[in-house]
Amino acid sequence: MITSVQNGYVKKWRKLKRKRGREKEQAFLIEGFHLVEEAIKSSWDVQEIIIREDVSLQNEWQSYNWFQVNQEVFNEISHTEQPQGIAAVVTMKEQSFANGSRILALDAIQDPGNLGTLIRTADAAGFDGIIVGKGTVDPFNDKVIRATQGSIFHVPLYFGDLNEWLTALQQQSFQVWATAVHHATSYLDIKPVSPVVLVVGNEGAGVQEEYLQLANERVTIPVYGQAESLNVAIASGILMYYLRT
Repeated sequence: MITSVQNGYVKKWRKLKRKRGREKEQAFLIEGFHLVEEAIKSSWDVQEIIIREDVSLQNEWQSYNWFQVNQEVFNEISHTEQPQGIAAVVTMKEQSFANGSRILALDAIQDPGNLGTLIRTADAAGFDGIIVGKGTVDPFNDKVIRATQGSIFHVPLYFGDLNEWLTALQQQSFQVWATAVHHATSYLDIKPVSPVVLVVGNEGAGVQEEYLQLANERVTIPVYGQAESLNVAIASGILMYYLRT
């Protein structure tokens, strides 16, 4: 039983609440029964499980390295107002592109809720991977992870310069669809293609011009009401499912 917030393990777990700490340790913290279960079912490495003193650890999870902590310690590492009393440390996974026919590319997505929803939707739509471009919020942020509902463990994440990624994928016969509001064609007027990279952009600025210049198609979604545009996660969901037809 760990009862002191000054314990070395607690200090390490607390550092994982910040991006700098996560990058240094190459690990991140998850919280709640569902996320821990999804991590364990996946191929990701669960370093250790943390259990609050009033919570029982499932028998099948007791083979993992685990620690019991008191209420004060758990509150110190928790991100939520009403924690379930279980958390885990997961090692970041280095992933390299192998194959696939549908890829989502993210250009500077800044809202953690949007990023989490994009990852979850890409998983639901059966996309083969997500390229996390520069300027995008850290996908191992606790708000992002919660919004993914565990999908972060099921869809490969790739990082790097979108220019390089898009050019390389086009050389592998991928078509690039980029979302745009102006000088774009309604997606309803374009037949779905495969293999394809769908590029979606920053909530305020959209897809950067340099990536639009690389696109084979600039696509837009018709707006029939008074809204200026759709939320990026909603728009991406519409297009990802369209590309499945």
